[in-house]
Amino acid sequence: MYFVYILYSAQLDQYYIGLTKNISDRLRRHNSKSKGFTNRANDWKLVYKEYYKDKLEAMKRERQIKNWKSKNLLEKLISSAG
Repeated sequence: MYFVYILYSAQLDQYYIGLTKNISDRLRRHNSKSKGFTNRANDWKLVYKEYYKDKLEAMKRERQIKNWKSKNLLEKLISSAG
């Protein structure tokens, strides 16, 4: 099982989109000052996730969401999950 997920940092007022097999471990690593984009904050919260059995499908969906480059579209997706 693979997860496409969206994190939100209130400190940065930014979203992060990713892909993982273990969402709780991945969130812990995002908040532990690891290298990369998410090391600029440690208040990342999981705000959205989708499940996929196939890694290729999950990668396609992650790429699709990242290509939106629109905060409004991300927020619509997040709110639609209710």
